[in-house]
Amino acid sequence: MIAAGRLRLFLVLGGLYLAQAIPSYLFAAALPPILRQAGVSRTAIGLFAILFVPLVIKFLWAPQVDRLRPLAIGHRAGWVFITQAGIIALIVGLAFVPPADINVILVIGFAVSMLLSTQDIATDGYATRQLAPGDRAIGNAIQGGSVAFGVVIGGTMSLVLYDHLGWTATILIVAVISLLPLAAALMMREGDPKAEARGPRPSFRAFLARPEARLILAVALIYRASEGLVKAMEGPYLVDIGVPLATIGYLSGGAATTAGLAGSAIAALLIARIGVENVLALLGGLRTVCFALFALHAAGLLGGHYEVFGAAAFQTLIRYMEIVALYSLFMAVSSSDQPGTDFTILSCAQLLVYLAGSMTAGVLVDRFGYAPLFTLATAISGVAIVATTWMLRGSVPAAASRVTRSRT
Repeated sequence: MIAAGRLRLFLVLGGLYLAQAIPSYLFAAALPPILRQAGVSRTAIGLFAILFVPLVIKFLWAPQVDRLRPLAIGHRAGWVFITQAGIIALIVGLAFVPPADINVILVIGFAVSMLLSTQDIATDGYATRQLAPGDRAIGNAIQGGSVAFGVVIGGTMSLVLYDHLGWTATILIVAVISLLPLAAALMMREGDPKAEARGPRPSFRAFLARPEARLILAVALIYRASEGLVKAMEGPYLVDIGVPLATIGYLSGGAATTAGLAGSAIAALLIARIGVENVLALLGGLRTVCFALFALHAAGLLGGHYEVFGAAAFQTLIRYMEIVALYSLFMAVSSSDQPGTDFTILSCAQLLVYLAGSMTAGVLVDRFGYAPLFTLATAISGVAIVATTWMLRGSVPAAASRVTRSRT
């Protein structure tokens, strides 16, 4: 039986993460094909990559979010309320911009991304501070499930609505739906603001002063170093071996939705049973096998498409599970004095290395081909697992590195 306080916290976190996911996938998944249909060039649509910039650099203003209390309703609740209200206003404004006006859409999208990034700092800080050690995996599984629903609502549903109702009605419906998670901000329960204000001033220096934080930062930079290399070229590889676009769409969409729900839940259960370090080692090993299957197929040593389909779908499942485990680890090492700052630094680090691999992958394929790229990713993944497993088991104090296995 879940206590009322825990259930309330889980519901609030679900609402908060859904609030971020809906507009994120409106811009990331729904708008590019809509704009293409409206005649916007592929080059212009490619500029949507700029919307990821705030997600990578949000650590720059994370200490201010941890330090400043913008509204009386609560420290982080105030940030969530203000940013979500701004996002909704921008989405309403987007409804009255023609889909072919790419410049205005990009400006609105960048403003939404800035607000989403700021909201994410506040939400992650709230989750880190409020979740008990034994509930961290559950909290991050809730985040994964909320992302899956965000894909469906912000991405898939928006495309279906656009096909039937057109641009203005679709965007306004998404804006109205985005009002619902706003209630989560009003349900947030936070500690004594005076006690928090008396704590040390949040800063990067305070993060780097802790040895366990520096070591987990190294884990964040190493663990996912191989993933961007494969994920960025997964779709192009399937196209180049003759897989129809519709099949790729069903494969990626179905795998993402299933993995977001099932993978997040499985990861939470595994962490409760064997601990986060062992889960990361297991997932890293399985990820390496998936990459090896891609390498063998690209080298002509595996025939047919089903092996690659299986590897692609399973890799998506693994990626969602990894995020639950990594974020649980990040929460474990984040200081209660500046939870948003510490968690944001770590999450930005793992995203940065992922995007670096993604940007490098195309160049490597054009020069060397798919088989060498996937082989390199397999080798990097194997080395990363050995290195991070050694660091987590041999060098980090148990109190900082271990997520409590189960509630007793």
